[in-house]
Amino acid sequence: MDEMEMEAPVGSIEAKDPFAVAPPGHSLTEDNSKWAWGKPPQIVDPEQALEVAIASLQRPKVRDEMFKLLYTGVSIEVMVEGYVLQAFHDGKFMPDVGMLIRPPLGMYIAHMAEEAGIPYRLFENEDAGTEGQMDDETFFSMMKDNNPRMFEFIRENVNESIREGNMPSEPTEENFMTMEMPPEEVETEEEATI
Repeated sequence: MDEMEMEAPVGSIEAKDPFAVAPPGHSLTEDNSKWAWGKPPQIVDPEQALEVAIASLQRPKVRDEMFKLLYTGVSIEVMVEGYVLQAFHDGKFMPDVGMLIRPPLGMYIAHMAEEAGIPYRLFENEDAGTEGQMDDETFFSMMKDNNPRMFEFIRENVNESIREGNMPSEPTEENFMTMEMPPEEVETEEEATI
């Protein structure tokens, strides 16, 4: 008996037929109406879906549980994503409606936490606002390697500015609290009498 005729032991990886699986797209041929998400959604209007979500947050039991989660450090982002996933699974609305209500629902939860004086995290990732941003050191290093003429031009301009006495300052975060007010227009006597 040669090796080709020997059968692999039952239950071994060699005995598994690689073609004994459902073909791609097989799930699209089945009737999904046995699942809640396989039927038409109960809500198709994002505004109505948001109103339903906010109404559920007003119930004392739900509000108290949400506040407990905020106290334990669960981010608002995670709570909103969980709500949207569960609502889709229950057939309340489709994922596109869920994606549309995520930002305002998150802001509403943050507002509720602010009013109750509860500390909260808006995003799960601490650096969510700066994620994917290139720092200046990497930027100039890449510029030096890939565009040396531009790098030298910028370097010479910075050095010239320093020689003139203009020292670069640390960048400050700009927001409505730190921005300067525009100079107020002063009425002249002629404009006031007209």
